[in-house]
Amino acid sequence: MANRNPKEEKTYVMIKPDGVKKGLIGEIIKRFEQRDLKIVALEMFQPTHAEIDNHYPKDEAWITRLGHKTLATYEKYGFDPMEDFGTTDPAKLGPEIRKWLVDYMLSAPLVKMVVEGTHAVDMVRKIAGPTMPYLADMGTIRGDFSNDSPAVANAEKRAVANILHASETPEEAQHEIEHWFGKTPTHSYKRHGE
Repeated sequence: MANRNPKEEKTYVMIKPDGVKKGLIGEIIKRFEQRDLKIVALEMFQPTHAEIDNHYPKDEAWITRLGHKTLATYEKYGFDPMEDFGTTDPAKLGPEIRKWLVDYMLSAPLVKMVVEGTHAVDMVRKIAGPTMPYLADMGTIRGDFSNDSPAVANAEKRAVANILHASETPEEAQHEIEHWFGKTPTHSYKRHGE
C-alpha cells in the first residue's frame, strides 16, 4: 500500500434509505466531486437480506460493541435501558441493534459507489461528517441534512438515520468494494483539467 499513488485511493460509499428518500443522491455526489474526487462506479439497487447481513460484521466483539455504544448513549442522556430492553448486558443489546441496522438498510433502495482520489477514505469521511448526525458540523453532509440521535433512535427502536455509509479504512474499503461490486470493473478517466 505504501507504494500506491495516494491520488488513486478508492473508497466505498453507500447512500442509505434516508439519503435516498430525502432526494440527496445528486447533492452527495456533487460534494465529493467538488473536492476533486471521482465517482468510478455507481449503481442504485435494492439489497437482499443476505447482502446487508453480510455487509455488517457478525463477530461477537463487534456486536457487543454496538451494545456498549447503546448503553453509553442511555447513560449520557439519563435513560434507563431496562425500560426499553429489559437488560443492561451489551452482549444482549448488540444483536437487537444489529437487527435494526439490517431492517433499516432494507427499507428503501440504496446507492452504492466507489469514489477515487487523494486520500479518498479520509476525504469522504471528512465530507460526510461524524457517524452521529447530531454531532456533525454544518457544512458536512450529515450536519446539513440530518439531526438524528441514538437516544431518539433507541427510543423508537430503530437504527440511526445518518444519510450514508463510508468505509473507515483502506482495508475496509477494499473489502466493501469487493462485497458490493464483485468483479464489476471501476472506470478510469481523467477529470477535466487533469
